[in-house]
Amino acid sequence: MRILLAEDDSVLADGLTRSLRQSGYATDCVGNGQEADSALSTQDFDLLILDLGLPKMSGLEVLRRLRARNSHLPVLILTAADSVEQRVKGLDLGADDYMAKPFALSELEARVRALTRRGAGGGPTVIKHGPLSYDQVGRIAYIHEQMLDLSARELGLLEVLLQRTGRLVSKEQLVDHLCEWGEEVSNNAIEVYVHRLRKKIEVDGVRIATVRGLGYCLEKFYVAPAARSPEQPPESA
Repeated sequence: MRILLAEDDSVLADGLTRSLRQSGYATDCVGNGQEADSALSTQDFDLLILDLGLPKMSGLEVLRRLRARNSHLPVLILTAADSVEQRVKGLDLGADDYMAKPFALSELEARVRALTRRGAGGGPTVIKHGPLSYDQVGRIAYIHEQMLDLSARELGLLEVLLQRTGRLVSKEQLVDHLCEWGEEVSNNAIEVYVHRLRKKIEVDGVRIATVRGLGYCLEKFYVAPAARSPEQPPESA
């Protein structure tokens, strides 16, 4: 999941960015409304965290322009505790949720999980793939009910592949989902993440296939029919 944080308070922005990245989200941060509008016009994100009191262009104007482009990107607005009128305007313009400052970091992270899941189509909380299961809200993966020790990048990679099971995911798409805007990541680095993830999840029919020169695909899980014993007679019609 890729998040754009638009916040002009540098201390708050730095703290939120660090926390979101540690939770496995690729997070880009901008400090004014013009930069936010430019990023939203040229890049794809899964969530916008938007401070309404931005310089150069207000958060409300950023939101208005976003919705005028018919974007359905989930938006979580941040406002001062006493700005009821702004919160109402933000919700009327199409914001999905709001938080008043100051707020608890744990609550913001819970709202982020809910909004990113909603933006992904409101699918099941847990994705199952043979013996592999992934909790999208808790961001925890299991094999045969045993929790896997995965890094933030490995979790992000697994999430992308699971959401596109049976379809090719290019290295460029993986870079977009796993890395922050402007971060230089080589194809070799993506190969390393895939190699590490394979060692942890490829058991009992779970397999990440390499499409040479193009990308990767989590193969659809196939359950082989039970073999009939030689002495077992065929079922009657």
